[in-house]
Amino acid sequence: MTLKEIRLKARAKINLTLDVTGKREDGYHLLETIMQTVALYDGIYMKKLEKPEIRLKTNLPWLPVDERNLAYRAAQLMRETFGIKGGVFIEIDKRIPVAAGLAGGSTDCAAVLVGMNRLYELGLSEEELEALAGRMGSDIPYCVRRGTVLCEGVGEKMTNVADPCPRCYVVLAKLPVSVSTVSVYKGLKWDQVEEHPDTQAMLSAMAEGDVKKMGSLLCNVLETVTIEMHPKIAKIKKRLMELGAAGALMSGSGPTVFGLFSDREQARQAAAQVKREFALKEAVATRVYRVQREVRGEKRNG
Repeated sequence: MTLKEIRLKARAKINLTLDVTGKREDGYHLLETIMQTVALYDGIYMKKLEKPEIRLKTNLPWLPVDERNLAYRAAQLMRETFGIKGGVFIEIDKRIPVAAGLAGGSTDCAAVLVGMNRLYELGLSEEELEALAGRMGSDIPYCVRRGTVLCEGVGEKMTNVADPCPRCYVVLAKLPVSVSTVSVYKGLKWDQVEEHPDTQAMLSAMAEGDVKKMGSLLCNVLETVTIEMHPKIAKIKKRLMELGAAGALMSGSGPTVFGLFSDREQARQAAAQVKREFALKEAVATRVYRVQREVRGEKRNG
């Protein structure tokens, strides 16, 4: 039966570790980061249109609904690349905080690539979708794949983690500010950073299912830039630790802080507490999202 419409969950991500290992001649920074999907998601509804047009609607009136939106550009790329004659209506129910270091725009983009592939029966493999995603942004291929993944280079080299992140709860707390990823990387003196993540130790802690040890190994070199711009990030991290987090860290280039918790109720109470104390609009408790993969580590069903 031919699909006419589809609903997808575009999930957010956090960086359990984020290290900058060098800089390319073209100015792009080389990364080593362990990315982890969380359950928090944007709802994506897509419907085929007979007219050759792309119509985008969101629940946030200030979000662009044209070429400035990555989801729109994803649909455009698929139509142009595969000569799709029909159009598509896309409705995004934004739940992931915007410009927060949680890949909200990237994951919507990835979901639209997946949705166009299914709606128009293109038969593209996950690898082919990731290659298309790579043309649009550095963390979009990861958002197609999802799960616990070690990303290197400029994000294009991905290795599925054999022993993924153990089940635990995640508090996400976003300051009401927007942070420019470009300006953070511009301000990073990566060769002067003193504390770097121990990626192998983090992988071992995950294999052992030790959330407490994982918490002690959380590390993001971009904090050296963003915390200087927004010192409250450090205060939220400290408060989450006082409220029982195994560890707390800024995700991506910020300004969202996340805390890892073993206990669901403790995570919910901590989210409510930091929301109140720091007068935050966006502070939620969620959980890590685990992807079921085949033994070869190539396919998922999530």
